[in-house]
Amino acid sequence: MTTTSRNARLIITARLISDFGAFLNMVALATYVYLLSNSAMSVGIFLASRVGGGIFASLIGTAFYRRCSGRLPLIAFDLLRAAVLGLLLIVPVGQQALLLPLIAFGLGFGNSMFAIGLNSQLPRLIEPAQLLKTNAWITSASSMAMVGGSLVSGLLVAGFGFETVFALNALTYLLAAVLIAPLRFSAPEPLAESSDERSEWSALVQGLRSAPVVAAMLAVTMADTLGSAAHNVGFPIISKLLTPDSASTTLGLMLAVWAAGKLLGARIASRLNGSENVHLERRYFGGVLLMSCGFILMFQQHSVVGLLLFSLPAGLGDGFSEVGLMSRLQREPEPLRLPIFSFLTLLQMTGFGVGMLIAAPFYEWWTPGAVVLLFHGIPLATVLSMKALLLRHARVARSNPTPVP
Repeated sequence: MTTTSRNARLIITARLISDFGAFLNMVALATYVYLLSNSAMSVGIFLASRVGGGIFASLIGTAFYRRCSGRLPLIAFDLLRAAVLGLLLIVPVGQQALLLPLIAFGLGFGNSMFAIGLNSQLPRLIEPAQLLKTNAWITSASSMAMVGGSLVSGLLVAGFGFETVFALNALTYLLAAVLIAPLRFSAPEPLAESSDERSEWSALVQGLRSAPVVAAMLAVTMADTLGSAAHNVGFPIISKLLTPDSASTTLGLMLAVWAAGKLLGARIASRLNGSENVHLERRYFGGVLLMSCGFILMFQQHSVVGLLLFSLPAGLGDGFSEVGLMSRLQREPEPLRLPIFSFLTLLQMTGFGVGMLIAAPFYEWWTPGAVVLLFHGIPLATVLSMKALLLRHARVARSNPTPVP
């Protein structure tokens, strides 16, 4: 077995196990916080703390991984997540209320730092020709983990209690750390000079100016997080509207079909002809269009069958776009790749957090279908706007012999 094949199998298995744990605690912890506090405000603070941890990670991720790269930081962030969850097993329940925001921050921080480190260093683990295939399998593993974690969480809580779920969740991170340990990284590309934080951001801006399509992809990603925030807020609302007596069952089925579509989209994306940058870019933009249209149509339905029917194309688009985005960004040179992934995490965390705050009040005033149409109309409009700007940029570049800034 080649080093690339061995690394790929270890990474995919580690992501499957750790993402299963992540979705397990996403469902269980939110429920646990609400039952412990009986306050929606406490749930909001918990979720905001988790997003805050992700934003903090995105701000320090570039500087951290410039100094500490390889497998040891990835193992450390798996151990951090396991330790944070372990606090819920040793601290008395009566003293956990004030500790929960700190736990949420630690989980958000650990999740984002792990993602930044793994995504930016994947080209040091996998040969370029195998990156697209590996990214597709990683996305597929995440989708399977989402289905399993979301569906199993409720059963485990009901059958064994929250402590068992938290212990199992901590164990998933420990197992992921064991799988990361044997990874073999190639040597990093030497940097021309040591960079401080200001020059890192300056280099990122200059790099994006020279790669306008990458800048457009990041702009669309920011817009897409607003749509994602809106439909995540709307999932339990539309489920309860359609099936008042079995909202949780409908929500579980909807997420399962969506995740199955995402898995299928990732598999198709890896088998399509063409692996040049332009093909990856088209798959990303096309995937965003399909995903947003799928979610808009989902929320216009008046039956569970219609809801599940359009969950599939929404998932397909998500799988297409994620594989295209990751594979394309990983082709940037190493000095630019790390700040791009840190910036991507910042956009996703900020956009999702702000989007949740903005979208929630709209559900008090409008129907779920109208809210999702508005917020998923933003990425649709952004894709079309970016496409128009890129065409204009290309026309100017062809007619002008000097480079366009």
